[in-house]
Amino acid sequence: MPIRYRLLMTTLMLSPLLLSPLIAWAADSRLPPPEGDAVLVVAGDIGLTNHGDAAYLDARMLATLPRERLTTHTSVTHGPQAFEGVLARDLLEAVKADGETVTALALNDYRVEIPAVDFYDYDVLLADTMNGERLSRRGKGPLWIVYPRDAHAELQDIRYDYRWVWQLYRLEVE
Repeated sequence: MPIRYRLLMTTLMLSPLLLSPLIAWAADSRLPPPEGDAVLVVAGDIGLTNHGDAAYLDARMLATLPRERLTTHTSVTHGPQAFEGVLARDLLEAVKADGETVTALALNDYRVEIPAVDFYDYDVLLADTMNGERLSRRGKGPLWIVYPRDAHAELQDIRYDYRWVWQLYRLEVE
């Protein structure tokens, strides 16, 4: 049996095991509960939940989504910063969100409404690392909404700066 054939057959047999659990859960109406502390709560107009009408997601669950990297300037740091995390739109799709507005809430009680279209028009990250370091609650973590500011001139407008929510812990989809 040719090696290419064996590799193809092995890949096909293992592919269900390699699927993201969030993708696998998309067929269900409920997410499994988080195994660790919830890092992010997504509530409102969503189709997948695991705690009442909300999705409580721990770091392990977020790690099942594809990771992206973005280097950009911010309005609160000096020089370009390298961020890693998940695309906001991937998360919204994973929980079957269906709304026009996403209200982001931070640990310091900051809240801002973000048009959901932002997450589809731009590669907006829910970053959990900056320059290779995990974002802590004492810093800008556990999650920071990061726009690709350097890639789009319109994102350098102050109206977008207000949407960069650090210490993010909750998204409410309306």
